[in-house]
Amino acid sequence: MNNTGMIEMATPFERVTHWGLAISCILLTISGFGFVFKLEAIGAAFGGFTSMKNIHNWLGMVFIVCLLLNSAKWIRHALKFDADDFSWMLVAGGYLSHSVKVPPMGKLNTGQKLSYLGVLVSGIVLTVSGIIIWFFPNNKTWVLLSFFVHNLCFVFICIFMPIHLYLGTIGNPGTFQIMTNGRMPYWKAKKKHPKWIAEVEASGK
Repeated sequence: MNNTGMIEMATPFERVTHWGLAISCILLTISGFGFVFKLEAIGAAFGGFTSMKNIHNWLGMVFIVCLLLNSAKWIRHALKFDADDFSWMLVAGGYLSHSVKVPPMGKLNTGQKLSYLGVLVSGIVLTVSGIIIWFFPNNKTWVLLSFFVHNLCFVFICIFMPIHLYLGTIGNPGTFQIMTNGRMPYWKAKKKHPKWIAEVEASGK
């Protein structure tokens, strides 16, 4: 925390990897739609389907690198579950009703933990299946299986992305600025993330 009453929620490294992850994910989703539905307009926007395939493959590498780098900083928060997380799920984090009591959370709330782990697992599966499709096209059995799981994870990402965009912007005013300047007002952080603030205060940072 600094003397302006703001606390750092995300370091420059975390913000850069998040934006790399976000931009590559959006472009991968758009090009993915182009492939699945054979959309000529999307193919043309990428310079043709052959060019789009190459761009899609390399964007996949950017995506997984950013995801793994980001995970190195956030995974310990995402894996920290306790009784409050179960209570959070029972009241849906207060998103459905402002009258319910939301249990105290750490740096990530339960929904963020679950969605983060979902993206991490999906990202790894997408990468492994994508590599099989890319480098082992003659192994028909593995390629067919890879296409199946690749498309399943693609559906998950398509569902997750608009929800994440909403909750990260207008659904939670002030959240978007964490990924621009990395900071949040101390009072708001103490209200939304009291367990984490207690850890920060105990450490003397």
